Amino acid sequence: MANLPDLPATIPVFPLTGALLLPRAQLPLHIFEPRYLAMLEDALKTPERLIGMVQPCGASRDEPRLHSIGCAGRVTAFSETEDGRYMITLSGRSRFRVRDEVEGFTPYRRCDVDWAGFEPDRAKAAESDAGFDRDALFGLLNRYFTETGLSTDWESLKEADPELLINSLSMLLPLDPEDKQALLEAPSLSTRRETLVTLIEYALRGGSSDEMIQ
Repeated sequence: MANLPDLPATIPVFPLTGALLLPRAQLPLHIFEPRYLAMLEDALKTPERLIGMVQPCGASRDEPRLHSIGCAGRVTAFSETEDGRYMITLSGRSRFRVRDEVEGFTPYRRCDVDWAGFEPDRAKAAESDAGFDRDALFGLLNRYFTETGLSTDWESLKEADPELLINSLSMLLPLDPEDKQALLEAPSLSTRRETLVTLIEYALRGGSSDEMIQ
């Protein structure tokens, strides 16, 4: 694979269950473990300032396997607390496919990655969704938020463009890790929206039969 100018072939990865980053979206993170503080310090020394978010597979806490697809984000904001922790913001740059994990001397994990197949992620303009029905989605969301007891800023949601709305909901709703992975791997915004609607409808059916949404 030919390397892209601003996307390196090897990146640091942060395995974090349930954390979802999508292109052109922002993910706040709290960094405090020594190995990830080292990862952040090294990332900030590079021109790209990229960190790859990848969900682990399975329940193992000791170097778990990684899902094959993750999303890289550029560190666009960071602040240090008095006790040496960092609050950072990752801005989604592009999804990637994990090729191999790199053996080395860093305390954090690194992977050789392939950026091919995710070209729309790197476009400056937001992705469109021709089938987006805002009224239908908001009707479903109203039922979901009422059923689960969640609250939100409805005015902000109503003003968001389709990509920002769909991606923000995908990242923020309390869905299972495998559901988050399915949303990440959706090939287009319309597919992600359809997957999200299916997951919400499934959760509502579960709620009606006393299956609590965690």
